[in-house]
Amino acid sequence: CYRLLLFVVLCCAVLNKIIIMSIPPNSWRPPTVTMQTSMGDFVVELYWDHAPKTCKNFAELAKRGYYDNTKFHRIIRDFMGQGGDPTATGRGGSSIYGARFADEIHPALKHTGAGILSMANSGPHTNGSQFFITFAPTAHLDGKHTIFGRIADGMVAIKRMNMVETGADDRPKHDVVIRKAFPNE
Repeated sequence: CYRLLLFVVLCCAVLNKIIIMSIPPNSWRPPTVTMQTSMGDFVVELYWDHAPKTCKNFAELAKRGYYDNTKFHRIIRDFMGQGGDPTATGRGGSSIYGARFADEIHPALKHTGAGILSMANSGPHTNGSQFFITFAPTAHLDGKHTIFGRIADGMVAIKRMNMVETGADDRPKHDVVIRKAFPNE
């Protein structure tokens, strides 16, 4: 029993070190991330000065292929489209820092209109891999979700996403897929 416990502790220590070592340095700051989707391509500008940890998480997950072939599992017309969950349930996904990480709420950033990129969460400091893109102003989310970017190019794809037909639990009736996501270095 003692040997098994020691083995588990050592494995956790090694895995933790691998995860920490795989986090890019603070000097790595790709300005944008491209998402190739079934609705068309779009480019996200990242707000590194306002939410550096969140931007690093998003860009690194894209670089690792974490978002490739995942779905926008929740779309609410004239509100937002949510993705980034590899299970497509709204309950999955983790960050490059481990399961969850803290919010980076910046008072100057607001959900003022369509094309704002924010972290989806289940309460304060529960950021993982899930994100959403607004389709309209959503001021009631200000101060509750980390804003870390905006759509810089490809709003046509976002407008298409806003128009998809949805069913129960706001799930698209036809899959809206992120085919590939990658940082533009």
